[in-house]
Amino acid sequence: MGGAEQPADAGRRNCTLMLAGSLLAVLAGCSSAPRSRSGAAAQGGSVRPVAALNLGEDLREALLARTMLVVNTPYTYGGNSPEGGFDCSGLIQWAVGGITEARLPRTTSQWAQVSSPVDGRDLQRGDFVFFNTLGGRYSHMGIFVGNGQFVHAPSSGGTVQRVRLDNVYFAKRFTEARSIFA
Repeated sequence: MGGAEQPADAGRRNCTLMLAGSLLAVLAGCSSAPRSRSGAAAQGGSVRPVAALNLGEDLREALLARTMLVVNTPYTYGGNSPEGGFDCSGLIQWAVGGITEARLPRTTSQWAQVSSPVDGRDLQRGDFVFFNTLGGRYSHMGIFVGNGQFVHAPSSGGTVQRVRLDNVYFAKRFTEARSIFA
C-alpha cells in the first residue's frame, strides 16, 4: 500500500487527537467561561459579574461545613454539583450557594472580582486561595480550611480533596488570597 495510511494508523491518530483535545479541555476547566443554554461559551459582557460579596463572618463555618461534605466527590469539567461532580469554580459556586441567596459568579476570575484581597498573614478559614496553573493569575482556586490546608477540585481523574498550601506544586503557583466575608 506504499505511503497510504492504514486504517489502524488513522484510528490511533484520531484517538490521539481526541485525547489531546480532552486534556486541553480539562486543563482549562477552572478558568473557562460557563456554557450558556445555547451551548456557546459566555464571552466578556454576556456574563455579568455580581457585585462584591460581603457575607457575614458568622457564615464562615457554614461554608466550611458545606465544603467538607463533598471531599472525595469526583472532578468533572464544568461540574457544579455533588451528583455531577465539580471543577474548581463549580465547587466554590455550590459551596457558597448553600449559604447565600446572592447571585454568584461561575469562573475563577469572576470570583476574584467579587472578593477582597487578604494579606497572607490574615488568611482565615473560608477565604479563597488562587493559583496560576495555566498562565493566568486566577486559573485555579480553592477554599482555605485552616492548618495550612485548602480544599479544591484538582483535575480530571481526581476528586475534591484537601491539600497543603506548602505542597510543592501549589506553593510555586499561589497568586493570592481573597475573601467574600465582611
